[in-house]
Amino acid sequence: MRQQPANQISRKGLTVWRLYGMIQTVIVLAVAAGLGFLIYYFEWPKWIGIIIAVFIILQAFFSIYLFPKIRWERWRYEVREAEIELQHGLFIVNRTLIPMVRVQHVDTAEGPILRKYGLASITISTAATNHSIPALVTEEADELRNRISMFARVAKDDV
Repeated sequence: MRQQPANQISRKGLTVWRLYGMIQTVIVLAVAAGLGFLIYYFEWPKWIGIIIAVFIILQAFFSIYLFPKIRWERWRYEVREAEIELQHGLFIVNRTLIPMVRVQHVDTAEGPILRKYGLASITISTAATNHSIPALVTEEADELRNRISMFARVAKDDV
């Protein structure tokens, strides 16, 4: 088996994913508050509230701390002249090879949270699928987009 790809996404990506986890936890907490009101108003058993509280604590731990950490550690990529290799996954590690001759176009995107941290993501489009590399430093994302575009043009000219 090949060695894993050499490049890792920016460490700021871990912070962004943890921020996304916090936003998700706040939404779950709002729903749980509504359920808590129902438990109080209809005088349901208190153990239901305890189960909801334990669920919120576990959800917060997983989505804010554990899953972003594992996701960041596993995300790797490498752009070679003939192919792009991606490795990612939480429980199941996926490794993808994208031949340069299949690349149709490359986009960069940055939402408000990514922009605040100076990050962008790249989307690589082929005829069948889209692949993305998240949380790259904006300058690195622009340079990588240009390099992939150049390699894709050269690969298509050789065919």
